[in-house]
Amino acid sequence: MSKMSAEAAQTGQRSSNGTNMSVQRALGVLALFAEHGPVLRVGEVARLCGLGASTASRLLATLVDADLLERDAAGSYQLGPAVLTLAGVALNRSRLYREARTVAYEISTDTGLGVNVAELRDGKVFYLLHFDGRLAPRSYTLMGRRNPLHATGLGKCLLADLSPDERLRLLGTGPFDSYTAHTLTDHASLDEQLRLVGARGYATELEELALSRACVAAPVRGRNNAVVAAISISGPLSALRLEDREAELARIVIEAADRIGTAIGAVHASPTDKQAVLQR
Repeated sequence: MSKMSAEAAQTGQRSSNGTNMSVQRALGVLALFAEHGPVLRVGEVARLCGLGASTASRLLATLVDADLLERDAAGSYQLGPAVLTLAGVALNRSRLYREARTVAYEISTDTGLGVNVAELRDGKVFYLLHFDGRLAPRSYTLMGRRNPLHATGLGKCLLADLSPDERLRLLGTGPFDSYTAHTLTDHASLDEQLRLVGARGYATELEELALSRACVAAPVRGRNNAVVAAISISGPLSALRLEDREAELARIVIEAADRIGTAIGAVHASPTDKQAVLQR
């Protein structure tokens, strides 16, 4: 290689490295709005990313130009319309989302409760969609958020078919993070709950992630009967009334999980076996 070619290659490498670093920094800035947002100022972005104020300002301006961020009159930043466009494209490509959306909406409308559908991603419960019912309003959406596996009904459903070794790799040895006095913080107590999920076909969560809230969840099974997602009915304790309605809500959520699984191509148990599960 000639001296000129070597110098050109080194220049290209430096340029590529610089471009990669800029992209990584920009992605890091966007990620801040999921964890620390929804509204941030230049100084906060610089501090959280470990950047100088001028560098942070240039990154923010670039993201505004791309409609990934918006800047308000007070000089603060928030996620922009391009993020919604990208999210919509991603959701519409998900067969699970498309098939679950109508089922979840119908249940939320009929019961007045919240309905959530989630997947297992990066060792967390990842919310793919949710609907608020009139009896379980929220001031924010759960879509795209992540919650712990051990402290949610959805998480128990996603864990239920995993081996002890797989659960150990996902959750660690413990103790698990505690969110309320009711949170399950060790493998022994969690394993007991997972045995119930296997026996009954559904999971419950009673003030384990947040006080005064509960849910009933069921696993969604895809091809080869593997758990691919979970669906839950959730809301305030006063709205769910689990002491009176657990069996009713369990039937609803199991049937919903079955409908979604069938729509995405699952081969389910025979009608006789299925009826036995619903009567437990």
